[in-house]
Parts: sequence; C-alpha cells; structure tokens
Amino acid sequence: METEDANMVGRAQEGLTVSVAFKELGATLWLAVSLNLTAVEKRGEAQCRLEEPGRLWGTGGPEEGLSGLRGVAEGKTEKEKHEWITTENGIGTVGISNFAQEALGDVVYRSLPEIGTKLNKQDDFGALEGVKAASELYSPLSGEVTEINEALAENPGLVDRSCYEDGWLIKMTLSNPSEE
Repeated sequence: METEDANMVGRAQEGLTVSVAFKELGATLWLAVSLNLTAVEKRGEAQCRLEEPGRLWGTGGPEEGLSGLRGVAEGKTEKEKHEWITTENGIGTVGISNFAQEALGDVVYRSLPEIGTKLNKQDDFGALEGVKAASELYSPLSGEVTEINEALAENPGLVDRSCYEDGWLIKMTLSNPSEE
C-alpha cells in the first residue's frame, strides 16, 4: 500500500481516539483504534504517552453497517453486530455500544419491532439513523420482544446520551439462553 493511499486523523491529546482509513484495490478498510493517553511534560514540551495498549475496535467498510465494529462495554455482553445484551431472570435488555453510537452520530430516527415479535439470533429487528450513518439492528439472541423503549419515539437522542442505560432499545424473553 502506498503512503498516499493512507489517511490518518487525530491529534495528541488526552483521551484521543485515532481513526485510520486505508484505501486499497478499490475496497475500503476502516480501522478505529482507541488509545488511553496521558499528558506528560518532557523537556518543557507537552507530550502524550500511551498508558495501555490501544484496542482495535474493528474492520469493515461502510456497506457492513455496524457489523464490522468491535468494542468492549463494561457489564454488557457485546455481540457480533455491535449490539449489547444484559440478561436477568430470562429477560434480555438490548442496546447498541457507545462506539456504534459514535459511528452513527446523533441518532435522529429509530425503527423498532412490535411487542410480541419473535426473533431468532441475528434476525434484523429494526434500524437506527444518525447524522453520520444508518444501520440495521440485529438480535443478539433468540426470543420474543416484550417491551420497546417508548421514550425513544419522542427522544431518539437518548441513545446518544445514555446508550447503556436510558437509551436501551428492546427487552425480550429469551427462548434459548444457552445461545450466549
């Protein structure tokens, strides 16, 4: 790959997230790396140093939607398509990861299933549209939708502000908890 084909974006600052895009053979490979940087002073110059190794969030082109992204959410089980699920007493609460939310930008529209909809693992159950992108949503496990987050109808921005708490998408009874 030629140097001119690479496009790197980012500056040295605390909490830096560096996005790197490479274009090769007509296909696009998207990478995002999260780095935990701490400002230090060395010889009178402000610099940053890496506190812990960066994490590869994922690969995939825009045609893959959020499915090419990977990340870690504390206390949540994230699945292949970048949705998370928490389970308690056979009920799963489903949402999207913060990284996925950031990829979408400010969420302006949501489409969610009706209560009673039966889903198999990886079934498409709706969509989110943001100012940067749109993506379909995929069920992380099999089950029946028992509740949708009605607050998102009037305020889809809850996903932006609190994707792990107030911005959850659906709740479902799990028909096959062993899928986890």
